[in-house]
This record gives sequence, structure tokens and C-alpha cells, in this order.
Amino acid sequence: MAIVLMAVVVLAAVLALGAARLGGAVVARARADAAADAAALAAADMLALGRGERESAVAASETAEPMPSTRTAARRIEVRARTASRKRARAKIAPQ
Repeated sequence: MAIVLMAVVVLAAVLALGAARLGGAVVARARADAAADAAALAAADMLALGRGERESAVAASETAEPMPSTRTAARRIEVRARTASRKRARAKIAPQ
């Protein structure tokens, strides 16, 4: 009976650790998404002010760089800006 109880406790501990790791990954993903949103807003602001793609990419990088999600892991910030008839900015933060 004691062996079964120990097995249940060990299994519960392993499941708890797995849930904690999964929760950490979800939080990291949410932080990266927030950093990408902030970078896209900075790029869109530069486009709305009539500045070019280069300035919008610089603004997006400067916005996303100091955020914790981009500092803790090696991340690449990719900014796509369209300056034709539609002004759009999109930022993606992905692992290198």
C-alpha cells in the first residue's frame, strides 16, 4: 500500500512540474506577443507620420528591444511595413 501511495505522490509531482513548465511557456509567448504588438504600433506610428520603412523598422526595434521577452531569450525582430496605398505595419518576434 505504501508503494502505491509513493507512486501516486511521485506522479502528482511530475504532473505539477509539467504544468508549471507549460504555464511558463504560455506566459513567455504572451509577453512576446505583447512586445510584437508594441513594435508594430511603433512602426505604424512612424508610417502614419509619413516616415519610411527604414525609420519604422528602427522605431519597432527600439520599442521591442528593452522588453523582458526580447531580452531574456535570443529573439529576432522582423518588421514588415507596406507604404503603398495602405499603410500597415506588422512585427513578429521569433527565436533566432
